[in-house]
Amino acid sequence: MTTAHTDPHGNSAATTTSTVSLKRWLAVVALAVGTFSVVTVEQLPVGLLTSVGGSLGVSEGLAGLMVTIPGLVAAATAPILPVLIGRLDRRLVLLALITLMVVATLGSAFAPNFAVLLVTRFLVGIGIGGFWALAAGLAVRLVPEAHIPRAVAITFGGATAANVLGVPAGTLIGNVAGWRVAFLSVAALGLLVITALVFLVPPIPAGEPVRLRALPAQFRNPAVRTSVLATFLLVSGHFAAFTFVGPVLEDVSGLDKGMVGPLLLGFGIAGIAGNFLAGTAAARNLRGTIVAISAVLAGVLALFPLLGTTPVSGAGMLLLWGLAFGGVPVSVQTWILRSSAAEDTEAATALNTSMFNLAIALGALLGGIVVDAISPTGILLSGAVLTALTSLAMWRTRRG
Repeated sequence: MTTAHTDPHGNSAATTTSTVSLKRWLAVVALAVGTFSVVTVEQLPVGLLTSVGGSLGVSEGLAGLMVTIPGLVAAATAPILPVLIGRLDRRLVLLALITLMVVATLGSAFAPNFAVLLVTRFLVGIGIGGFWALAAGLAVRLVPEAHIPRAVAITFGGATAANVLGVPAGTLIGNVAGWRVAFLSVAALGLLVITALVFLVPPIPAGEPVRLRALPAQFRNPAVRTSVLATFLLVSGHFAAFTFVGPVLEDVSGLDKGMVGPLLLGFGIAGIAGNFLAGTAAARNLRGTIVAISAVLAGVLALFPLLGTTPVSGAGMLLLWGLAFGGVPVSVQTWILRSSAAEDTEAATALNTSMFNLAIALGALLGGIVVDAISPTGILLSGAVLTALTSLAMWRTRRG
């Protein structure tokens, strides 16, 4: 029997007695594919720093700006875009953002020098921030409330899957055919995403428009403040080290450059497992899940210089690292969705997305400074300190 169901977010969804409409879940999957695309574009330089730096005559630390700049732009775009788009159909906005990403990535592939490359990465940041700000909030509008954790896990599973397929594949392509071909490949992926959004995602009218004053107002909610702080600490600590994972594996673990791509594939597979394990654990104890992720991630980064000094042990530590970080996006996003009122979901999500991307940018910037001034070991320890502080932030609230 089919019944009409209206969820607390004000959206009607066709449900059967025990299952959600297949059409709605296909739309969620399409959003996950889009998330996969933007995360692949954002993190693609991670495995190509040495190649790009050598080709364009810049240091590895300076090449890290390819991650820092789009992260900063995305951090600014994420909270502003929901305000600017007003009542525009969210599906059309997503299509425009992905199109911008494709055009900018093509520009990256043909950039004649590092300055032009950074300009194209600036434009990529607009697409990344806008898509991230909208995707998770839209996913929860497509399914009934009982299925929200699963929808969020699927949507952010796209981000984790980017580590499994996108970034490692881009690294392998870059090592074999050159970094420019890697960027071209991601642009082609973006075209496929546009097709998926056109055919699978229904028109999504705006709910209550996000007002500019609604963004700072979120900070009056202690649980939202905690989520934003936890996001910043976990993500900045991770990216301070992960942006330079190639030099870490080569210098600390003694691995050949050609092994970085395959190992990033293993990192991503572990991350997908972490994503769904954390989604299950968060349904039972959300705060405890985030604290556990913080402890494991900090421990891996701190112990890597001691235990990851051989190719085998370095690979093992990297897999554990991927397992821990894979649970971060779904955990912090679930926390903020539980913390915010239904009418504030889009504003709260935009705020957390902004902090996520700001953390990527500042983490990569910190890593670049440390790796040029000290060593890859220094960035591992810096990342460990930041992620360890998350536990203190989480225990300051009773929410979860």
